[in-house]
Amino acid sequence: MAHRTGSNSKHLKRANSGHAEPAAKAEQAGPFRFRDALKALGPGLITGASDDDPSGIGTYSQAGAQLGYGIGWTMLLTFPLMAAIQEISARVGRVTGHGIAGNVCRHYSSWLLNVVVPLLFIANTINIGADLGAMADAAKLLIGGHSIIYVLLFGVTSVAAQIFLDYRRYVAVLKWLTLSLFAYVAALAFAKVSWGDALAGILVPRLDWSFDYLTTIVAILGTTISPYLFFWQASQEAEDQRVDATKRPLIEKHYGARREFSRIRADTIVGMAFSNLIALSIIVTAAATLHATGKTDIKSSAEAAEALRPIAGAFAEAIFALGIIGTGLLAIPVLAGATAYAVGEGRRWPVGLARKPKEAAAFYAVLALSAGIGIALNFTPINPISALYWSAVINGVLAVPVMVLLMFMARRRDVMGTFVVKGGPLYWLGWLSTVAMLLSVFAMGVGFFVGGNS
Repeated sequence: MAHRTGSNSKHLKRANSGHAEPAAKAEQAGPFRFRDALKALGPGLITGASDDDPSGIGTYSQAGAQLGYGIGWTMLLTFPLMAAIQEISARVGRVTGHGIAGNVCRHYSSWLLNVVVPLLFIANTINIGADLGAMADAAKLLIGGHSIIYVLLFGVTSVAAQIFLDYRRYVAVLKWLTLSLFAYVAALAFAKVSWGDALAGILVPRLDWSFDYLTTIVAILGTTISPYLFFWQASQEAEDQRVDATKRPLIEKHYGARREFSRIRADTIVGMAFSNLIALSIIVTAAATLHATGKTDIKSSAEAAEALRPIAGAFAEAIFALGIIGTGLLAIPVLAGATAYAVGEGRRWPVGLARKPKEAAAFYAVLALSAGIGIALNFTPINPISALYWSAVINGVLAVPVMVLLMFMARRRDVMGTFVVKGGPLYWLGWLSTVAMLLSVFAMGVGFFVGGNS
């Protein structure tokens, strides 16, 4: 999010006075620095990385353990679909200056929000609870102790950071946390991967019409394309614009729109590519270790980490477990934040992590409530795996109407002005993503019916 730094503000001032080119040349002449590259990326990177949360890691581990390398091709399928719908979400936020819920309450009937937002709250809260449980189990694997203590520690730390840390510093922390996902690339080094089989599984789609295979594809789609990601990225684009004095919603100030759309596209593509690369690494690691040794029944990310020890060694187990903790610390703020943005924007409250708590008390109260209930779920007899399953069901059912709404919103001139998304590859990929999710939900429904009558 370098577009909010002081140096970039100076650059914009120079651009307005006609001296942008020398500044650009000076920037190009400097040596590459990873810190600067990280700053240049924004909501897209954090959104993509947060998609690989502990619950998602469990799904990918289970897919690789159960089906082996042959399920790897799904990551190539989901990448363009995921990137398209997330870019459209980001455009809506940048053009209008409001997130998805903020636009729905301004342009659609209130009953839509009354249906969508409570479902999002429930699904995200269950996800937070499951992620905290997985993080606690991972910490217990590494250093022992009681899981409940770790649940409280991680949950309270995540909420406190969102409420009390300066926004720019907090965003920087989230960006650095994305590096924890490289733990899963490192884990590949300890797995005896048959790269010929792995590449065949990635590049050559192999369809198996068995119930387990289709259910796994549905689970992967539901994990990679989730409603909270749409809400978060749109709201973060709106937030970044609000805290940058040089920017206005593009519907009000058209200047620089092409540059902003290019930034959004690059940011989103990098974020989603990173997300899918990590997911693919997890699938391949699980296939090379767990599936290859006949251990196909993995129920959680922590169980996958524990199962790696006798196969790939204690260091591989530790890397996997550390990755679970790091990704959880990244994902929980996104889940709780997306919930608070959706509720707050729908009610037209002051919202935003850049606001002081006293300026957006209701927004922060919703954020804390969602995280608090997620923490509390770990103190109940509710089975976290069952809860996560129902969270996935809610997410899948919710994703389709939200995506349809988003696609219609993006083509409405009264919402997007001259920046409507209508026709072209982005538009059709967005609809293809929506249809894929619809088919996924239909397949899930058939699975319920078949399972209930078998």
